[in-house]
Amino acid sequence: MGRHTACARMSGVSRTVERVAPGDTQPDTRAERVLVVVGIVVLAFNLRPAAVSVGPVLDEITSGLGMSAATAGLLTTLPVLSFAVFGALAPWLARRVGVHRVTLLALVAVVIGLGGRARVHDVPAFLLLSLTALAGMATANVLLPSLVKLHFPRHVGRLTSVYTTALAVGLTMASVTTVPMSERLGSWRWGLAAWAGTALVAALPWLGLVRHDRALDTTRRGISLGTVARTRLGWALAIFFGLQSLQAYAVFGWFAQVYRDAGFSAGTAGLLLGVITAMSIPLSLWLPAWAARMHNQSWLVVTVMSCYPVGFVGLVLAPVAGAWLWAVMVGIGAAIFPIVLTLIGLRTRTSEGTAALSGFAQSVGYLLAAVGPFGMGLLYQLTGGWTVPLLTLTGLIVPQMAAGLLVSRPAYLEDQIARLTPR
Repeated sequence: MGRHTACARMSGVSRTVERVAPGDTQPDTRAERVLVVVGIVVLAFNLRPAAVSVGPVLDEITSGLGMSAATAGLLTTLPVLSFAVFGALAPWLARRVGVHRVTLLALVAVVIGLGGRARVHDVPAFLLLSLTALAGMATANVLLPSLVKLHFPRHVGRLTSVYTTALAVGLTMASVTTVPMSERLGSWRWGLAAWAGTALVAALPWLGLVRHDRALDTTRRGISLGTVARTRLGWALAIFFGLQSLQAYAVFGWFAQVYRDAGFSAGTAGLLLGVITAMSIPLSLWLPAWAARMHNQSWLVVTVMSCYPVGFVGLVLAPVAGAWLWAVMVGIGAAIFPIVLTLIGLRTRTSEGTAALSGFAQSVGYLLAAVGPFGMGLLYQLTGGWTVPLLTLTGLIVPQMAAGLLVSRPAYLEDQIARLTPR
């Protein structure tokens, strides 16, 4: 009797979620489905330039605006904080406004923020417009898994492969081409403004997709982040997401300096870091689809994450002789990111559940991730070397893998929420 009662309650939760799923009218024609895929790809491409285009020209920005070192530090911290704060608001906005409309508005915010900050000449305005762009980026970042679940519920792995690859390409291009564009166009301002142009192009498909949203009945209720916070799956995925982001931001923020301190030139250090980031492009195209075909992703998670400690410990023992191999291993370890995004879609039954789980995991996770770059720099300052920071990153693999194994086992958010309901 208890089992039948639980099933009945689960059915009720599923029906409630389906009624409030943002943008629950799916495209019927092939042309509309192609438009959705194009929209998702160009959206993903533009979800990192707002964050990573500043780093390559940070010296020019600080000198051009008269920005203090403390303010520059705040600027580099804004992306992670934006992911945490605005990512938490994304599911609520999607329920109230519609997921397609919110996605379009997020891209408009990116265009305004990136284009506007390239023109202003005072620090407060630059920070405010940067925050505007990052808010749009963070909001769309949370909604992407929900959009995939909504339009392609049977192809979560395949579509996640597509958009995480586009995301990796956008990240790499913003890191590599911002300086050459700035030099060719004559100013760091033009180098930053160029990414407003790509975001404007990305908004065009979403003009045709907003009609898939329809007015929300205010008596309906969705899945809140507070409800997700009461589930074991929600916290396990948030910890898993947060620790993998902590590792990634520590690597992206400090490994160029690790290589410089090992004796490599600035150019070679940049190439080594480029190897780490470039590994995500082919792996993002392959791993999500593979993960989606599995009933249990445990061995895939263990295999990918095991490359991290090999790379970290290798850097401690042979930072020069094995540098290229260690870079490849760390790059493979960082490819756990598209697997995490795939699991967000696989561990929910509806697009509403995906949006809520994505919002909770990313908002909590990025707060945890903010410790990474700061903590690694602090340990380096306290110890005078990279051995302790690298071994600390190695030790964090243990709780990360434990959380990863927990979310790799088949489970659904909506089922766990149903069990919370008093009988």
